Amino acid sequence: MLLCRDWLMRHNRYVNPADPERDWRKSFRPDIPSGARIYDYLLDGKDNYPADREVAKKLIAQLPNAKLAVQWNRSFLRRVVRYMVGEAGLAQIIDIGAGLPTANPTHEVAQQVNPEARVVYVDHDPVVLAHGRDMLQGLPDVTIIEHEFAQPERILADENLTALIDFSQPVGVMLLSILHFIQDSDDPGGVIARILRQFPSGSHVAISHAVPDAMSSVAGVQRLFDKATERARVRTRAEVAELVAGLEIVEPGLVWLPEWRPEPGTTMPENVAESYYCAIAARKP
Repeated sequence: MLLCRDWLMRHNRYVNPADPERDWRKSFRPDIPSGARIYDYLLDGKDNYPADREVAKKLIAQLPNAKLAVQWNRSFLRRVVRYMVGEAGLAQIIDIGAGLPTANPTHEVAQQVNPEARVVYVDHDPVVLAHGRDMLQGLPDVTIIEHEFAQPERILADENLTALIDFSQPVGVMLLSILHFIQDSDDPGGVIARILRQFPSGSHVAISHAVPDAMSSVAGVQRLFDKATERARVRTRAEVAELVAGLEIVEPGLVWLPEWRPEPGTTMPENVAESYYCAIAARKP
């Protein structure tokens, strides 16, 4: 984590010319737990702080399978990106709430299928942005931009996005492990619709979302994030399905993470509900 902080100090990239108040020195708060850094800890990453680890350990106490669940989520990412780029033929992806870079990130998976695939990552966490910009430097078909999920018009108007994304062609929108940090007041289903409205038929959205089925105390899990940078909002399976209302659901529908198009020869876990997440992909008609 010290390396990340040193990088931030050497590369003052968090002053937005359009908004001088968006300065990493003001927004970077290691003392406040971050969803992205908690997720990093669960993946055995090193880019997290004591505040993040404290919440992560309490989360594991309530959800003992949490570390395995995030690994299943990363596996779902690989499968759904291969589906989008391979079977659905998409050549461009917008990954919102991308989180810290780890093994097999979206652009690497996409470009293994189609070397000309273009990927735009979107996040607002300073640590994510620092690592992302460092990792993606020099890659012509990949970028990362700083925006909030709840402001889709700003995301789509960003000049770094418009330099890569062709609005006349279908797009894949990735929303993995982010929407359970979006409150109902931000209208996540409406935001998804506003994004896809700008793109033609054949565009897709992929979602992984925490659901309460295997949680002994949903309220207890949500309270862990009350003082984090993002508050939690665990939704039922019906509520998750409602987020993609009006879209065509891709088979096998809304299922537990390990059940979404598993690789041939995959051994299914005894209790798939212990993945804590459901997964769904949907297509714009």
